[in-house]
Amino acid sequence: MAKKQGIKLIANNKKAYHDYFIEETWEAGIALAGTEVKSLRMGKCSIKESFVQIDHGEVLIFGMHISPYEKGNIFNKDPLRTRKLLLHRYEINKIEGKLKEKGLTMVPLKVYFKDSLVKIEIGMARGKKLYDKRADIAKKDQKREAERDFKIHNLG
Repeated sequence: MAKKQGIKLIANNKKAYHDYFIEETWEAGIALAGTEVKSLRMGKCSIKESFVQIDHGEVLIFGMHISPYEKGNIFNKDPLRTRKLLLHRYEINKIEGKLKEKGLTMVPLKVYFKDSLVKIEIGMARGKKLYDKRADIAKKDQKREAERDFKIHNLG
């Protein structure tokens, strides 16, 4: 039997794109328990309030909420426990070097299944100022208006 190909999105962090400029992204695996994977297959995951840090040469994600599996019993883990991200040593060293720059942080962007493996996309982020956020909102409104005008123009 062939593996199921493709990417299935589980959770997306839209707030990260609103609050930060994403400069670079990496794909990492996550060390999970069996019931957590089953819960992820049902789409029960939130990364809105989570963040990534490097501690003693290991990349860890804090605040990622995976709801307990309903049919699981004693095997269910704490929903907010710290989870280890799986990256190559040279990637961790590169990230660690960049994090030493002032104003940079690591945020999770999305969680998804790639083939049958759970992956997370993490991004190197620089915080936006309030006026940057306002400019982005204005740009989005302008684009929406242009699309609306285009649609009305083509119908009439």
